[in-house]
Amino acid sequence: MKKISKLFDKKWVSTVLWILLLIAAWEIGAVVVSITKRSPENILPHLYQIIAAAFSGNKVSSGMTATMVVLTSARATILRALLGFALGTAAGFLLALLMKLSGFCEKMLFPYLMLIQLIPVLGLAPIVLSITGDINKSRIVIAAILSFYPVATNTLAGFKSVDKDKYDLMYTYAAKKHTIYTKVLIPSAIPYFFTGTKIAAPMAITASILVDTLQGDGGMGCMLSQSLKHAMSIYVFWLIVFFSAFIGIFSSYLMNWIENLISPEKRGMRKVRRMKGGN
Repeated sequence: MKKISKLFDKKWVSTVLWILLLIAAWEIGAVVVSITKRSPENILPHLYQIIAAAFSGNKVSSGMTATMVVLTSARATILRALLGFALGTAAGFLLALLMKLSGFCEKMLFPYLMLIQLIPVLGLAPIVLSITGDINKSRIVIAAILSFYPVATNTLAGFKSVDKDKYDLMYTYAAKKHTIYTKVLIPSAIPYFFTGTKIAAPMAITASILVDTLQGDGGMGCMLSQSLKHAMSIYVFWLIVFFSAFIGIFSSYLMNWIENLISPEKRGMRKVRRMKGGN
């Protein structure tokens, strides 16, 4: 029993267990759908059917296979999401810095940031579209709006997390304001900043896909809508669903990898582990 308990303490074991449970639940649902005499291909196909569709050479639209349709549409969506995420992240960091520098700015801006975040994406999209007059620009702007809020709030929390003792030490050395920010505040806020990016990256992708559904021109959301209406193989719909989930999870892990690469705190932890391993 102790060996079994230790086995379940390992993270990968619990992950595999949850995946197996989800697969079992999916397959049970697919069987139930088929029993009700509704075509499982059009409602809830079996996982092996989706995998087969991903590797199938059958053309489903414009001479492209299902996988080619997904990857072609994903390229446009991901590029828009990436640009919006980059703009939103930069704006969020600068805004957090501005609110830290000025308490007046924080009191004036912070409530409106929360208000913007409460507006649903599909409600915000027509407003942004009417302002920009361009569907591609509106996709980027919405991805940026959804990205900058978690980055701004988390970075601001990082600035505020610095202990008073560190301020006192810097003042003792007569450090200038920009030195305090570059040597104490910004390094202390980096873990909080990356916490915000881990939330913002999947949100930017989600926003880009949702806005794609409003108007055609290629993105994953557009293909998702068309496949759901049976304008092409329903397997395109499921492949986009799974691919979108993968991209969202991957983007969060990518932010975690970048944090481990550049964060002073993470680098220090790696050095300590190496020293312990050497001993």
